[in-house]
Amino acid sequence: MRTLVLNCGGSSVKYQLVEMPQERVMARGSVERIGKDDAELQLDVPGNPPVRRILPVADHGVAIRLALEALTDTKSGVIQSFSEIDAVGHRVVHGGEKCTGSLLVTDEVIAVLREFYDLAPLHNPPNVEGIEVCGRLMPQTPMVAVFDSSLHQSVPAYAHIYAIPYHYYEEYRVRRYGFHGITFRYMTERAAELLHRPLTELKIVNLMLGSGTTACAFKEGKSIDVSTGLTPTEGLVQSTRCGDMDPLVVTYLMRKEGLDPDSMDRILNRDSGWLGISGISNDLREVCDAAEAGNARAQLAIDAFTYRTRKYVGAYAAAMGGIDVLVFSGGVGEKSAAIRAQICEGLEFLGIQLDKAANASDQTEKRISLPNGTVDVLVIPTDEEIVIARDTYQIVRKCQHG
Repeated sequence: MRTLVLNCGGSSVKYQLVEMPQERVMARGSVERIGKDDAELQLDVPGNPPVRRILPVADHGVAIRLALEALTDTKSGVIQSFSEIDAVGHRVVHGGEKCTGSLLVTDEVIAVLREFYDLAPLHNPPNVEGIEVCGRLMPQTPMVAVFDSSLHQSVPAYAHIYAIPYHYYEEYRVRRYGFHGITFRYMTERAAELLHRPLTELKIVNLMLGSGTTACAFKEGKSIDVSTGLTPTEGLVQSTRCGDMDPLVVTYLMRKEGLDPDSMDRILNRDSGWLGISGISNDLREVCDAAEAGNARAQLAIDAFTYRTRKYVGAYAAAMGGIDVLVFSGGVGEKSAAIRAQICEGLEFLGIQLDKAANASDQTEKRISLPNGTVDVLVIPTDEEIVIARDTYQIVRKCQHG
């Protein structure tokens, strides 16, 4: 079954074509900087020279059409027509309590995704656009939605409820939902494989550190707490999202600045995080470069980010009654040895002892803790696409067999 996996983000589309159930990646690529005149299309096919094109891309619909055209290109593509795609799997950020697992896409599912536009404004709209574009281009091809939020439905009520009048939960389902669940599924299962231990026996703190960041406490095979909440904005310091803060900061600033809700939403989601503190960039590499050059605000942004993350590791170890494994993933978690070291500094009392040489090595998937430490510290490059491909294959096969 040739499965197209689509991951539509705020300004990018990542895609893979995977032969299932062999899990053979036929092609992978992305369209970055959507909405810009200098957007970049990428396509990588094993054994072929990589394709790179700079061109204007107006929106996600255009980006997806360009990706499909790249896959069917007579010179660099791997299929002759869209009809050779047997199924499409979509990463979807927010499904609330109505979407507790991966689902075959229907009109009813799309309607639910639209309900959560306000709670995931950077992701759910492009997720739905991706579904609708594929529906127009491949109307007979089954599609599956795989949710970032569904893994955390196992978080107990005392951990997901907010201490506000309960009727807001009853009327509007205001609660902690949590995100990056697809990545956490991959991270935890892979960690258990690498350690040759049953997942149901492990207490794992997962750190998904990319442009968006989430910490997850994973105990005995289930998510029991997660840093992101009603929206992806709560929790750790992120690239442009503020993370945890006194909620009355919002109303205070709205009164002082005369801000309406939409303006405040933009500030918290698009102008904050390490971009807001540093005033430099939403790219942490650029913030780190500025800090090394002596920029005090850039250094403050890094320190705030790593300190908040370190606090969550300790809090989740307490919530689980211990910790066996600490896992880093995401662009920052996988690639920045300095950030990993700064987060782990001071956590020796938990049994976390970093091997400096292993942490600095070029190996991508690795153990970076000392052998005498009681906690295994791992770096696991995430593979959300293979999780989406697996769920899509299983659900479509089940539907085909009635």
